[in-house]
Amino acid sequence: MLLFPSDSLDPSHSSRCKPAPLLAAPDMAAESAAPLSIKVLTVNIHKGFTFFNRKFILSELRDAVRSVGADLVFLQEVTGAHLKHAKKFDNYQDSPHYEYLADSIWSQFAYGRNAVYSNGHHGNAILSKYPIVRFENRDISITGPERRGMLHCELQIPGQIGNVHAICVHLGLLETHRTQQMQMLCDLVCQEIPASAPVVVAGDFNDWRRRAHKQLARGANLHEVFVHANGHAARTFPARLPMLQLDRIYVRNAHDHMPIVLPSQPWSHLSDHAPLAAEIRL
Repeated sequence: MLLFPSDSLDPSHSSRCKPAPLLAAPDMAAESAAPLSIKVLTVNIHKGFTFFNRKFILSELRDAVRSVGADLVFLQEVTGAHLKHAKKFDNYQDSPHYEYLADSIWSQFAYGRNAVYSNGHHGNAILSKYPIVRFENRDISITGPERRGMLHCELQIPGQIGNVHAICVHLGLLETHRTQQMQMLCDLVCQEIPASAPVVVAGDFNDWRRRAHKQLARGANLHEVFVHANGHAARTFPARLPMLQLDRIYVRNAHDHMPIVLPSQPWSHLSDHAPLAAEIRL
């Protein structure tokens, strides 16, 4: 799969989309048929290992992901290949982990390789019950050893006029990097996606200082599902005792959206991040 290097970015540059309401105003066509509802799930799977890499639990993780019944699954830190782990762990999956997780439930999937090393690689993935008609992975790394990516998929959903856009992100640990990476996200949404198209952006934003909401709302009309429902983002890290609001689900052009509360078990021991889920009406 090709990686698409990002162009150099001036941090002072700021794109603005045409303002739009958070909830789309109903029209006659919308009133004649109920809006389509899809369920989304996002989780950083920590390459299939428990906290501190003590145990490989990808099979348990697959069962947990299946139990949510999501139509779209956004995954971060997904292993595409790793030569040494296959020799070290008896239950290690040699096949790409996104394929193993998708199995027979999600017939469509896309993978974006972010970090490449001598023994293998990992990145983001999107699993979908709907056809993925186009996908692109963008390298949004800034400087230094941190490799970050943004996986963009166009989905063809029956009954939906036009494609739905799903973007899986994993942003950097440094705030200066995240600011530039979110600007790249805003540019993608504003400049390359039709203004009327539904957009779902989910992933690990590493935004512990909660700066993303304002930048993404002003720059791309993206609004966070948990903030809209509860007034604040969900705490997701560390999974066993969540304190930081690192993971998010943002939407644009959604009629309505509702966060779904997932039980702490079994998720608290399956990764270092707690998952997020939401019901979104397009």
